[in-house]
Amino acid sequence: MDLFSLKGKVALVTGGTHGLGMAMAEGLAQAGAELVITGTTPEKMDNALKHYHDKGFKATGYLFDVTNEAEAEKFVGQIVAEQGKIDVLVNNAGIIKREAAVSMQVSDFRRVIDVDLVGPFIMSQLVVKDMIQRKEGKIINICSMMSELGRNSVSAYAAAKGGLKMLTRNLATEWAPHNIQVNGIGPGYFATSQTAPIRVDGNPFNDFIIQRTPAGRWGNPEDLAGTAVFLASRASDFVNGQVIYVDGGILATIGKPANE
Repeated sequence: MDLFSLKGKVALVTGGTHGLGMAMAEGLAQAGAELVITGTTPEKMDNALKHYHDKGFKATGYLFDVTNEAEAEKFVGQIVAEQGKIDVLVNNAGIIKREAAVSMQVSDFRRVIDVDLVGPFIMSQLVVKDMIQRKEGKIINICSMMSELGRNSVSAYAAAKGGLKMLTRNLATEWAPHNIQVNGIGPGYFATSQTAPIRVDGNPFNDFIIQRTPAGRWGNPEDLAGTAVFLASRASDFVNGQVIYVDGGILATIGKPANE
């Protein structure tokens, strides 16, 4: 459907070298977008670009840290010069530090906030300048269920993602007059390489997630692709400041007793 087509669009996905970022980037490319991905590890970048090219997608990669304002400004300028424009920005790059709040180092807390919240602000501020001039653009922030819920050992991550939810609403408010939509995606628990060790039968956390999720399973990375395409396309032109939770229904329910 033309409403969801991204032909002729340039989509910049930070952290698009692996995991959920790669899954969303693939969805955007399947809808016709030309991909620009960022990362910080040369080997991961090389492998990712080969993966995209092998699938027949047009993709270019740039190595820089989104929290480094000078680097980000330099490379965003280079991307616009070389690609002509940035139609879609997906602020996906992020980290997590699992540590009890009582013992977490302040430096670790600050680093998570820097990557997961300040980085999206820097990238959005840089990319939106050209979008404002062209009077169109889509910014998609990758939030989390931790934008809404608390959990042991992820205080920094939850604080950053909660802040990203509110940043999404504020940027949407400021930039809507320029025909720019700023929305978020809140993934639930997904089957990735990071979660592979705990996604085994008999693991208490695996059993907990399956029981807690009305869909009765972990999400597959490709489950995020449709939402990313929707928020990047004309189909969402009057959707602004929203976070769409792709979580199999976790946030919709209080859960059920273990013996049901």
